[in-house]
Order: sequence, then structure tokens, then C-alpha cells
Amino acid sequence: MSRTACRAAGRTVRRAARRLPALLITGGALFGLGAPANYTCAPFLSAAPLVAAPLHTLRATVAAALAAVAVAVGLVFYHRPPDTGEALAEIAAIGAVSLVALGINRIAHRSDQQLASARGIAEAAQRAVLPAPPSRIGGLRVAARYVAAHAGARIGGDLYAVQDTPHGVRVVVGDVRGKGLGAVEAVAVVIGAFREAADQEPTLEGLAVRLERALQREGARRANLDQHEGFTTAVLAELPPGQPVLRLLNRGHPPPLLLHADGRVGAADPTVPALPLGLGDLGVWPDRAEEREFPAGSTLLLMTDGVTEARDADGAFYDPRAELTGRQFKSPEALLDSLVAEVTRHSGGQAADDMALLAIRRGERIERIEQHFVESIDRFRGRTSCEELSGKSGGSGLSAWNPPGMSINVR
Repeated sequence: MSRTACRAAGRTVRRAARRLPALLITGGALFGLGAPANYTCAPFLSAAPLVAAPLHTLRATVAAALAAVAVAVGLVFYHRPPDTGEALAEIAAIGAVSLVALGINRIAHRSDQQLASARGIAEAAQRAVLPAPPSRIGGLRVAARYVAAHAGARIGGDLYAVQDTPHGVRVVVGDVRGKGLGAVEAVAVVIGAFREAADQEPTLEGLAVRLERALQREGARRANLDQHEGFTTAVLAELPPGQPVLRLLNRGHPPPLLLHADGRVGAADPTVPALPLGLGDLGVWPDRAEEREFPAGSTLLLMTDGVTEARDADGAFYDPRAELTGRQFKSPEALLDSLVAEVTRHSGGQAADDMALLAIRRGERIERIEQHFVESIDRFRGRTSCEELSGKSGGSGLSAWNPPGMSINVR
């Protein structure tokens, strides 16, 4: 079943449930009019305000209660039973149940407000921890998406971050074990450690060590971080400037995909599998970053297991590599929009886990401009010094390093 069909079915069920109090009152009235006087319709009338309480507003619940009592009183006048005491007792019982329904309505309304507030706080916390990356960074086009499993799901531990550093654009995509506040705190630790270490560490191996130490250190300090059973799967990526390559270091995470401009899709599986972050106590071995070609026009797609573990009605997993092969997308945003829609359709809108996705494309035109700019500067530095430039005011020395489509004015 598609997500649209699921939503339509849900709306139909909600509409039917909201009409149930009126149907109960109408059915009770018809039963009371057609049945003998010794048969009671009190169960129908008593159920109406109880059903209305969690589904409707206070005003609608009061209306259902008054309608139920009014029907009960009207049936007493219609049948004129010889024993009015029993009839009055039924009316009193309906009134008492109505008062209980009003109390339930207030409790349910307050709980809904508290739940909405908690969800709002959780979403705000997640947006603060996972801000949207810039659409362009270091000559690359970037797009990110975070999709919760369903509206009632607890906030998850999926994470991503992109940062321009002296070593190139560095990226992390990961998934913290568990959900709730502990997962959010672990995400904050990983993202914070990444922001600091990405600029300082010259290699991805050193960056992974810093993240490992941060999780161990904070796990010992905080009660909500499970230092014994908690772990974080992650992929670290580095895209050096002016080079058509990327470096990857995978710590137990689903492998990224490389989408080429001609429609080919390759999986960047690690040569040697490694344990997730936070499990350093189980074994210690040196990390090893792997270098792969990343030519202009290619797209790096990183994702969490909410994509690869999405199942259809028959239990078949979604295969992003097979589904994306042979296709081309005009932008990283279009790629992620299409991927999210397909995963949702595959799972029937019933995804079991959150999805965090990050797409990075190396643009052809931007790369050519950057390369020409760097080469021109190198030629300029080799041809003349700053003193020689100041002695030549004709401007011919500057034209040698102007990139195409750009003009530089010197005053």
C-alpha cells in the first residue's frame, strides 16, 4: 500500500470514528422508539459521550452528553412507564457517565498538548543539533534530508555534518544506537567532536580516533550515554580541493554510493570491515582511509540504515543501488527527493527507522574555474613578483590569471 493510500485510509477511519457518537445516539433513539418499554437503550446513550471524549473538543463532548440525556428523558415521556424510578435511575446513570466523559476529555486534551509540546521541543533540539548544511560548500553542491519513521516515533540518533576545512570538505554520516534523549546526547557529542577535530586532524584516521575518544569520555561522564552497550556507526569522507578523488573511512556503517554522470552506480564498500565507534574496548586496530575516484559530475550518496532496511509488504528490502542505476538527476536535491519518495512508497509509509541522507556533487563548471584559477595563480607567481606588478600599471600582468567569466578591478 502506498503512502497516499495509507493516509486516505487513516482519514476515512478518523472520520468514521468522529461520527460514532452521533450514530450511537441516533441508534439508541431508534431502538428506544421501536422496542418495548421494558427494553433499555441506556448502553447506547451512555457510550456516546465516552466515545466523543477523546475524539472531539469539550464543546462537542458536552453536546453529545446533553443529547444523550435529552433522548433518555424524551423516551420516558414517550413510553410513560409505570415504574418511573427505574427510568430516572437510567437517566442519572447516563448523566454520571457524561460527567466522567467530560473529565476524560480534559485529561486527553491536556495530554495532547503535552505531547505536542514534547514533540516540538524534540524537533527543535534535532534541528539545533543537525542544522541544514549550505547548498554549496568548497565548490561542491550539497543536499541533506532527515525523515522520521512516523509521526509518533521517538526522536532518533541519525546524524550528518558537512564542514569546509583546510584539508578539504569533510563529512560525517552516522547512526547512534537507540532513540530518545540518550541518542540525542550521543549525536551532540559526535557532531561537536567532529566540528572541532575536522579542522585540526590532518587525516581521517586521526579524526576517527578523536570521535572514539569523545564518545568514551562523555559516556563515562553522562548517565544517559550507554558506555557499555552504546555504539555509533559512521562514515567519514574527505573531498580534497582541486582533486577528483575522495577518501572514505567506514566504521560499521552502510557503504556510500557513487553515482556517476553516465548512470553507473557503485558501492564504496570498505576493503577491511571495522567496528562502529564506541566499541574500541572490544578490539584495537589502526583505521585505514581508502581513496576512490570522484570525477566531475559524480555524486556521493551517504545514508543511514533507514533506507537500506526499509521493507515492502513481502518483507523485501529496498535496494538503493539497483533502483538508482541508469538514472540521472539534475541536482542533489532532486536525487534525495526521489529517493525519499521511493523508500516511502516501498515501505507503504510504514518505515521502521529514521532516514538521514546526504548527497554531494562535484560540479564540472565550478571545478574547471577553480582549476584554471589555481593554475593561473601559479603561472603568475612564477612569472612576476609583487614589486614587478606594482611597476607595471598597464594591467597586462593581471589578465594572465583572470579566470573565464570573472573580472578583477585594481584601483
